[in-house]
Amino acid sequence: MKIENSILRQAALNAGIGAEELAVFFSEGKVVTYQANEWIFQESTPRLWAGVILEGDLELVRGLHGASRKIGTMIAGALIAEGAFLEGDAHSNGAFTRNGVKIWQISRERIEDIKANQPELFYKIVSQIAVGINRRLRVLSNTLYQNSKHLDVEMSGFRQESDSLGTREISDSVYYGVQTQRALENFPISGVRLNNFDHMIEALAMVKKAAALANYQLGRLDEARMKAICGACDEILDGKLHAHFKVDMFQGGAGTSTNMNANEVIANRGLELMGYDKGDYQHLHPNDHVNCSQSTNDSYPTAIKLAVLLSNRNLVRAMNALRGALARKAEEFQDVLKMGRTENQDAVPMTLGQEFSAYAVMIEGAIASLEAAALAMQAVNMGATAIGTGINSPSGYAPLVVEKLSEVSGFTLRLAPNLVEATQNAGKFVQMSATLKLAAVQISKICNDLRWLSSGPRCGLNEINLPPMQPGSSIMPGKVNPVIPELVNQICYQVMGYDSVVSMAAEASELELCMGEPLIAYDLLHGMMILKNGCVTLASRCVEGIEANRDVCLGYVQSSIGLVTALVPHIGYEQSAAIAKQALKSNESVYDLVLHKKLLSQEELDEILKPENMTDPRSAGDA
Repeated sequence: MKIENSILRQAALNAGIGAEELAVFFSEGKVVTYQANEWIFQESTPRLWAGVILEGDLELVRGLHGASRKIGTMIAGALIAEGAFLEGDAHSNGAFTRNGVKIWQISRERIEDIKANQPELFYKIVSQIAVGINRRLRVLSNTLYQNSKHLDVEMSGFRQESDSLGTREISDSVYYGVQTQRALENFPISGVRLNNFDHMIEALAMVKKAAALANYQLGRLDEARMKAICGACDEILDGKLHAHFKVDMFQGGAGTSTNMNANEVIANRGLELMGYDKGDYQHLHPNDHVNCSQSTNDSYPTAIKLAVLLSNRNLVRAMNALRGALARKAEEFQDVLKMGRTENQDAVPMTLGQEFSAYAVMIEGAIASLEAAALAMQAVNMGATAIGTGINSPSGYAPLVVEKLSEVSGFTLRLAPNLVEATQNAGKFVQMSATLKLAAVQISKICNDLRWLSSGPRCGLNEINLPPMQPGSSIMPGKVNPVIPELVNQICYQVMGYDSVVSMAAEASELELCMGEPLIAYDLLHGMMILKNGCVTLASRCVEGIEANRDVCLGYVQSSIGLVTALVPHIGYEQSAAIAKQALKSNESVYDLVLHKKLLSQEELDEILKPENMTDPRSAGDA
């Protein structure tokens, strides 16, 4: 397939580059197709290619911490990741496609070839790309300036809102209301707010939309209010209004403040959609209408489960990418003979490929466990209302709202068989947390091994080289540390610690409600977020760049006492033991001693030491 001339001309026009010149760069590219809801690249990962969008569109987003913000949309004919023409630094933004996109890509390796062989053409195009990037920065600067002026104007107005405790003034620039304002004052604890967790906000919007649809069908809401609630929820699901979800993740009240934050934002935006002012709750009320047929005690844990399902989908994608990177290294290193070790002592030979293949299988097993645990998250207690009895909800509401929620969320949800049990029992969260801990344990073990295998380089194992990421010391020149595995180790330790906290919070459930669910939500969602980001970083900034020190690995095999184990079938146990004893005493290698004593010829010994014979003799014999 060749890139269409019309697309190429559009890309050249957008970038201010001659179409013929641009065609030179992309003549050896290839089409890469990304499916709906797939990341094209993530912020902070290395730039590996430049491209032209052929079909579809993508969103540029900023923020790895969970509060990702859309900063622009790119459509067919746009250059993407053109920074790869410049220095090979990391992406400053992420790119995500909601509907799927096709991109014609050229690798950095090919770009470097053109730089070396056609420098005049290369630098001419680079200068034009730099001009285009500078132009975009000016537009962005002007936009930010204009937006800041707009926000200043909005801050000038206030409105009065009342609850059972009294009346408060609320800035008219915000969509939350009086109960959220009280929560902001009551819980200034962590500084980690609800809007750090996009999936939780999206889950809340899904719950409120499904409830509105069910209440309308059962006659509890009129059409105008239902459409206003659904319209506000759709905007939230499209990434809008997230900045107004302000409550701290650490809060008392078993999630009531979070639920009311959502109710108030949706009500006030819904009022605007109906043509009324924010706070004019007689037309659309946070409690009477947005929270109709609900309690925090069913809507909040249901939202947590949906947020976990959304987060798990992203985590599994990242872990699959890590598994793939490890599997590719297993294939690359399949012929690298090395010594295996048990209890940090020499054991028997294996290949470096077998070592990395085991790591890939560990990740695959962790993925399967996460996907199995996620199935338990699909049982929800919507319709339970306060304690599981369904008080204040109409007949037939519970199964109907779960049906609507399945449609809205895209997940196959089911109504918990006992709503009283499901409202007070946080055991499913404990199960998910334990499974997340299992994944963290597996990933951390791999990182431990990578640090050991790369230790040195002169005074350690030095069997592999990790890609150097940064200078390793402020005092020791030339030192390079395994910073990426160290980072991921720390992430995994945090996830393991979160599991203990989730267990305690779930155990603290008393009588008909678990008051610790806000802490469970924070630990699960933050743990999944940082583990996902850790997997992305480990794969892209470490595993993909690992190199094998083949001679070092073979040297250990030839000098190891453990080599005699492989020789027992050929020279017998007694002679093997004698060779081992002499090697230890004289500090000679087993390899050299066997040849010196003429127990085997060099051809025979080298045949024994072939990777396929040393590491899987049954397969070698069958062959």
